[in-house]
Amino acid sequence: MRNLCFILGLLCSSLFAASPPNILLIFADDHGYGDVSAYHASDVRTPNIDRIGSEGILFTAMRANCTVCSPSRAALLTGRYADRVGVPGVIRTKPEDSWGYFKQGVPTIADELKKAGYHTGIIGKWHLGLESPNTPNERGFDHFHGFLGDMMDSYTTHLRGGQNFMRLNNKVIDPQGHATDIFTDWASDYIRERAKTKDKPFFLYLAYNAPHFPIEPPAEWLAKVQARAPQLDEKRAMNVAFVEHLDDRIGQVLAALKESGLEENTVVVFSADNGGSLPHGQNNDPWRGGKQDHYDGGLCVPFMMRWPAQIKPGSRSDYQGLNFDLFPTFLELAGAKRSPELDAVSLVPILKGGTITTRRDLYFVRREGGKTYGGKNYEALIRGDWKLMQNDPYSPLELYNLRHDPQEKTNVATKAPKIFNEMAEGLRKHIQRGGSTPWQRP
Repeated sequence: MRNLCFILGLLCSSLFAASPPNILLIFADDHGYGDVSAYHASDVRTPNIDRIGSEGILFTAMRANCTVCSPSRAALLTGRYADRVGVPGVIRTKPEDSWGYFKQGVPTIADELKKAGYHTGIIGKWHLGLESPNTPNERGFDHFHGFLGDMMDSYTTHLRGGQNFMRLNNKVIDPQGHATDIFTDWASDYIRERAKTKDKPFFLYLAYNAPHFPIEPPAEWLAKVQARAPQLDEKRAMNVAFVEHLDDRIGQVLAALKESGLEENTVVVFSADNGGSLPHGQNNDPWRGGKQDHYDGGLCVPFMMRWPAQIKPGSRSDYQGLNFDLFPTFLELAGAKRSPELDAVSLVPILKGGTITTRRDLYFVRREGGKTYGGKNYEALIRGDWKLMQNDPYSPLELYNLRHDPQEKTNVATKAPKIFNEMAEGLRKHIQRGGSTPWQRP
């Protein structure tokens, strides 16, 4: 049946618009490229995540829009660079340490898909505002079952600084259990409910907060890893167990999709908001650095997409895009028009077996406080094979040729002055444009 549907899709590509698919976007938190076994041999086993790529298309060169949480999510949900929607830095519970405010009036992907006839839901982590007017239900989502804040102090208490940010729409709730299990159950219930109604396609944004620290795998998962791989130190073993627990729960969500009869015409995407945290034992191999870095360990993320009705199993792509490219991709699959103000590019040509020939700069920005950053921005720009970047606001710009030096070992800023100057000028233009949007609450 799957092969028949795929052949029909090739013969009649208009089906991409004629039969809008359901969309399930699974977004992990701080999930390193090296912590998905689809990419290379690893001490972590992720068969369910891997299956999304093997049954669809595995992207090998996609990056997050930012090296930390809130800006990456703001870009993902708007199709625009994060500083252009008021979120250059992390939105936190304490205003004195918060570096963004989600701009009002900018349509989210939920807004646009709702206009296209979709039911829209978010389950899990929001991290784009703790109160009105920036709660999920006010930014396009029909259904919210999850956590408003940035992180949990514990996956079992679900509190942040003693406060409870768990919500069912606007209602405070106090669920029991490990957060990864809870979000899995809620997502599975949502899928089963949508299968019953069948009145419209759905968009579900399933935003796990795992494997973000604190690294808290259930005890039985840690015991399995330690028995299998006693050579691992405790920090690494805990992270491996944490990721494998998440992978198993993603498998449960995929099973709910299949059991509900919705698998064939549902686009499933798996990715992450940024690279893994090196101090917490996470793995971004083969890239340099990790979370908070503009080296590719902080930006390169797992990215794969499955759509049994249309995407050929076993496909691969080395296209260098960004997570927010999902915004126009989903709009095109839904048969909706995109705004000319989007910075993102649709991936649909690749899903059809073609290529994207349009070249563009890839821009990254992060604002942060503390002594290391001082409340300032630091940026990066990728143009073709070249990458210009800072890793904090006080260090000189660095230049790398990613084709010849993918691990970013040799800074050639003084050896390629023409490229350096051209890219520095391009970076300044991005900074100017982003600076026109306030990032503090009025």
